[in-house]
Amino acid sequence: MNEEKATEACLRFLRDGLPAAAGEDMSGAFPLALDVDGDIAVVTLLVAEDGGLPDEMSVEGYTFHRRNGEWMALGGGGGSAPADPLTRRPAAELGRHLRRYGGGRTVRNGDRLLPWGAKYVSQARLRAAAEVVRLRVGKRLLDVPEHGHAAVVWGARRGPVIEALDAEGAVLDKIDLS
Repeated sequence: MNEEKATEACLRFLRDGLPAAAGEDMSGAFPLALDVDGDIAVVTLLVAEDGGLPDEMSVEGYTFHRRNGEWMALGGGGGSAPADPLTRRPAAELGRHLRRYGGGRTVRNGDRLLPWGAKYVSQARLRAAAEVVRLRVGKRLLDVPEHGHAAVVWGARRGPVIEALDAEGAVLDKIDLS
């Protein structure tokens, strides 16, 4: 999927939310996760490369910054998708309740005149075990979709602590992204 099509799809998800149908395909890309924190956001897609073969799938995360009420694409990147990417795994198979498998950082204010003073938007791609229902990121609560993939965005220098919660709200696992 080229970057223009990916950005177009991501902007649609930011505007309309992720589709409710678990198998909805958006021209070679399946939306996995979306996180918005104020004026920054990340959208994560499962992308089938040209042939669409299972070993040629990738997970790509794209970051955005809202300026004057409009989302502006900052950039993104990705890597190989895990085996059976849409199959939820128990913690015993994942090795823990929450696993980080990717991430990245883009410059928020790339149009500044001087090289110092750069502000960044960071993202993490996560996989939650079947026992995890929600993630707590500071004061935000993110529901974990059926497939277990999640994405978190932040603009601070230090990364947040992410807590994996069960249905009763008990903490099952923590990851410190700083």
